Amino acid sequence: MLPCNQCSPGQRRTRWFFLLLVASIGFLPSCRSSVQVENMVDVGGHRLCYQLHGRGTPAVVLDVGVGESFQSWSSIVAELSLATSVLVYDRAGYGSSDMGPLPRHAKAEAADLRSLLRNAGVKGPYILVGHSLGGLNMQVFAGEYPADVAGMMLLDPPPRDWLAGNSFPDLKERFLRAAEDISKAAAAAGQPADEKGGRQASFMKTIASEHAEFFGNTGRQVLAVTSFGDLQLIVIAAARPNPAFGNEAEAYQKHWIEESRKLSRLSSAGEFILAERAGHHIHQDDPNLVLAAIRRLLK
Repeated sequence: MLPCNQCSPGQRRTRWFFLLLVASIGFLPSCRSSVQVENMVDVGGHRLCYQLHGRGTPAVVLDVGVGESFQSWSSIVAELSLATSVLVYDRAGYGSSDMGPLPRHAKAEAADLRSLLRNAGVKGPYILVGHSLGGLNMQVFAGEYPADVAGMMLLDPPPRDWLAGNSFPDLKERFLRAAEDISKAAAAAGQPADEKGGRQASFMKTIASEHAEFFGNTGRQVLAVTSFGDLQLIVIAAARPNPAFGNEAEAYQKHWIEESRKLSRLSSAGEFILAERAGHHIHQDDPNLVLAAIRRLLK
């Protein structure tokens, strides 16, 4: 990658965005693994790739942040699968999954996940675990299909107040400019003839749509869920500010933490945890904390 002082303004904005919310562990996440057979299931016109580890109920279902791979959860999945079944998957357009219809907002991705679980024969109700954007998808899933949810853990989900446009407008504007750059990059990718190039183009178009829907349909769908009733809910917020936020890092982190605390109160059985030693990727910075919280939900 070019040093930032050699980047165009558009490249700098795109880099800033990826450092802030993507920080992916490879350009193209993949469902393929050396220890697990790849499974494909039709969810209504397109197929999703998934892995099912372990046995038992309730099944734990993971959804990841934007542009990320569930491979970063491998150590946690290995531990959890000793006690119950754990499902990880590539969202439409990610890894080996087919590209789904656009736009890719939270309700579409929640519907895909429910179809996957049913068509793969994974019985509910489930323990939902969502990180970042995955946490938004899981909130919408719980709102749309409450009978399918036994418990839910949200790791550093984006603040609802920010999604509503009520705070940090400069940060929102940077996000939207970066999203435009990603959309342009996706359009420029076109439709390469080879399979690898085609999958990369689909991936770019997918995350461009996810970004575009963040303050649109996804934001509205998340905000429409105003209560989780008495659902067993754990919300974990990162304590460490993200340096990619620049001068607003500490202020924004305090806001993010308080919004996560408020989110936990949408359930009468909600619990808030502050991950003192972790940044945004809590499952990598403090996996034992995450494992302990999921195990409490399993009980």
